[in-house]
Amino acid sequence: MLKLAKTSLLAVAVMATSVVASDILVTVNGKNITKQDAEQFVAAAQPNAHFMQLDKAQQNMIKERLVEKVLFTELAKNEGVDKNPEFIKNMEKIKEELLVNMWMKLQLESAIVSDSEAKEFYEKNKDKFKQPESVKASHILVKTEDEAKAIIKELKPLKGAALKEKFVVLAKAKSTGPSGPKGGDLGTFKKGQMVPEFSKAVWALKDGTVTLEAVKTQFGYHVIYLEKKNPAQPVTYEKVKDKIILSLKQQQFSGKIAEMAKELKAKAKIVDMSAEANATKK
Repeated sequence: MLKLAKTSLLAVAVMATSVVASDILVTVNGKNITKQDAEQFVAAAQPNAHFMQLDKAQQNMIKERLVEKVLFTELAKNEGVDKNPEFIKNMEKIKEELLVNMWMKLQLESAIVSDSEAKEFYEKNKDKFKQPESVKASHILVKTEDEAKAIIKELKPLKGAALKEKFVVLAKAKSTGPSGPKGGDLGTFKKGQMVPEFSKAVWALKDGTVTLEAVKTQFGYHVIYLEKKNPAQPVTYEKVKDKIILSLKQQQFSGKIAEMAKELKAKAKIVDMSAEANATKK
């Protein structure tokens, strides 16, 4: 459930009014509330959520908040809040920030990075573009060390397919973990995705083997089966091309901004009043 109660009515920016009819969710005193408005409201509360993917009750709640926003905005204008000196002062500050942010956005977009430049960067930094080592493993989770030892005792004499088959049977019958019904299958994961004790134990195994000692973690005692260890793999240029181009654009942008800031400061008349005040005190 979205934490909409904490979302400010002012969290949604006003969208353009020229929209197609199918994008309009509701009108309030002639003002359109669009799907884009709703998407922005949802993003302010939960960045990865989308309005159209929410259930009907949540969508209706969001529409209610947006209707309230329009009504409170009208009320504030009718009461002359937009003429309040403090409001005007704050709006000027917001306009300045938006102006600078928009200018910087345009500068970043204007940066040009060719495909050959991006490819050259990729070739020189291939070691940075790798799919990290991962493992495919299963486990049996039990409450006590004695239970884990008993399971290991059953598995120890077995190898190959017989070991894997028996492990699946025991996992379904004895594991208390959520993966139990799937034979203990944890899928594929990377280093650091599991708690340290578990990760250390599974990476010490060879393909097709189980831990010969119970592995204790905060969840209980584990018997772990390593199906396969996948070595680190290089990521193709095409998969990282867009990220490289963006990164190089950002580098270009940072250098350009630093240089422009230096030039602008050199031309501007800048008086450090705090420094003068300190000098006067002395």
